[in-house]
Amino acid sequence: MPSIRPLVPLLIAAGILLAGNGVQGTLIAVRGAEEGFSAGLIGLMGTAYFGGFLLGCLYIARILRNVGHIRTFSALAALASAVSLILVLVPDGTVWLAVRFISGFCFSGLFTTTESWLNSGVSNENRGRVLSVYRIIDIAAVTGSQYLIPAVGSGGFAIFAIVSMMISLSLVPVSLADRSSPKAPEDIKLDLAGVWRISPIAAIGCIAIGITNSSFRMIGPIYVQETGFGIAEVATFMSAGIVGGIVLQYPLGWLSDRWDRRHVLMLSTSGAVISALAISSFAGNSLALNLAGVLAFGAFAMPLYSLSAAHANDHAVKGNYVQVAAGLMLFYSVGAMAGPPAAATLMEMFGPRALFVFISVVHASLFVATAWRLHMRAPVPAERRGRFTVLLRTSPVIARLARAGQTRKQGSGKQSTNHGDAAKDLTS
Repeated sequence: MPSIRPLVPLLIAAGILLAGNGVQGTLIAVRGAEEGFSAGLIGLMGTAYFGGFLLGCLYIARILRNVGHIRTFSALAALASAVSLILVLVPDGTVWLAVRFISGFCFSGLFTTTESWLNSGVSNENRGRVLSVYRIIDIAAVTGSQYLIPAVGSGGFAIFAIVSMMISLSLVPVSLADRSSPKAPEDIKLDLAGVWRISPIAAIGCIAIGITNSSFRMIGPIYVQETGFGIAEVATFMSAGIVGGIVLQYPLGWLSDRWDRRHVLMLSTSGAVISALAISSFAGNSLALNLAGVLAFGAFAMPLYSLSAAHANDHAVKGNYVQVAAGLMLFYSVGAMAGPPAAATLMEMFGPRALFVFISVVHASLFVATAWRLHMRAPVPAERRGRFTVLLRTSPVIARLARAGQTRKQGSGKQSTNHGDAAKDLTS
């Protein structure tokens, strides 16, 4: 098997970025509350971030074609590092909204650049290996970085300086990477109506998980603090939800390869509803119950994006796979823009437990929509289903790496022919 050693600098840079972005997302909520910002304003910061993220998904490809990967990465990393310091220098709500929009654009571009670079540098023989390493880095970086906040403290300048340093340091491995001129990805051709027609339930699922995931990430820290816990418990609570996301990914994916994926979507959604209601109804001020509840919530809720994408790809045909990946990412971003302000408003009106009541209602709506679609469309025959793949929600480019890697594993036969077409589409 070919070595992935030439890609190690890129994977290190990705890990640094994922860690920096992960700690900054939690820090915004914690420090914002300390600065006296309302939960509603902090929720709008989530909207601003994902608005910038969506814009980055749309426009970063043309920037890559114009100036190349290294220059694009350098410019975006420098900008993201600089605006991170503005957060502590100018503790003003309007300024923070603008900073979060810029950060969303920068991180979207940084992840797109990194993943495009990885996709260009990886061979067919080690795609699955690289993707697995990337997933491990994602979980480890985002989870571990949460504990920087209690270790350093959320007050003062130090934690913002560390975030800025992390983003700046990601430039070092990228600047020293072996490959200096990878091919830029093609522009994303958007046809949201077309993606909706391919799989309405996949689009609805991505919107729903966008609403709930962004609400959890942005408003979850406020929930923990208003429940009466400290900064260390915030880090543990957020980490538990993230780690929970990997517990059932593969078991649910295995089931979805053998059953109608919509049944597995309903099963996973039901678990998310029950666990969210358990947190809001029974956890109270018990740290153990809150952690158990959020671990279960992450286990059932986080696989929904990958399950939705797999269902959409089962219905897609040659030429549609990249379009579907981009469309689902944008549906997710739209949901992520709407979730935090809605969750924050409900928390201000009804208290911290309203966060998980809101999340359970969103997932219950997805359950109803999926049940309805079961009666509207026949299941995909088993021989036409692809293999489930865990997808990161970092950029649409990751679907190229995952899909092509999946194609190689299919081997020969009917599925191999179907996904061989997909591989040609993804590399064209």
